[in-house]
Amino acid sequence: MKNLPTNIKSQHYQFVSKHVATELTGLSECTLKRYRLQGKLQQDIHWVTINSRVVRYNITLVLDWLQNHASNPQAHLRAIENYLASLPSNQKKTRRKTS
Repeated sequence: MKNLPTNIKSQHYQFVSKHVATELTGLSECTLKRYRLQGKLQQDIHWVTINSRVVRYNITLVLDWLQNHASNPQAHLRAIENYLASLPSNQKKTRRKTS
């Protein structure tokens, strides 16, 4: 993670159940599901499916979306970019020098 800006290194992205998401956001399970189905919350960004019955919410991004989606959507897009940049699959591979 050497190449990431400091703010990305320190950010933690936790995936939580719908029950925890409702407690932390104040939204009902039905509202979270409606936002998913309407595309307001994006799959593989704000939420992921574990299997056909289990959904987990990226609580950091869901809370950021709640705060910024209406008043500052650009800030939320930056939060998404930071999240994607922090994923191990998006890290640059370092080459090892061979002797």
